[in-house]
Amino acid sequence: MRRGNHTKSQMQAHIVWVTKYRYEVLKGDIQKRCRDIIVQICDAEDIRILKGVVSKDHIHMHIEYPPSKSMSDIVKKLKGRTSRKLQEEFKELSKHFWAIGYGAWSTGNVTEEIVQEYLEHHRNPSNRDTNTMILE
Repeated sequence: MRRGNHTKSQMQAHIVWVTKYRYEVLKGDIQKRCRDIIVQICDAEDIRILKGVVSKDHIHMHIEYPPSKSMSDIVKKLKGRTSRKLQEEFKELSKHFWAIGYGAWSTGNVTEEIVQEYLEHHRNPSNRDTNTMILE
């Protein structure tokens, strides 16, 4: 849980991205260096790695991040910086290292049912005829 002067947040996500053509290039020293670069980026960007896996052809990460950061910016930095650094250090890697795109899913301990119940609790009785918008 992150706390600011006037805020509390717990933004968590599971993100996945793959190498170009799913080539199995994340092995040995390249795999270890990729992991180290990801850890450095996350530390610099105030992103906490809850769990992560560097497989031969893709990355899985479960992260907790500040609400000031967007998921697209986080993935852009992770993919961009790892690609650039790995290509600088391992000349045998191709110019286009990661495939286009990524997968991202929000995670956490609040279900949709809990959110609906919370919102229902705050319903103003004069608005019972509208089921989707709640006035407080």
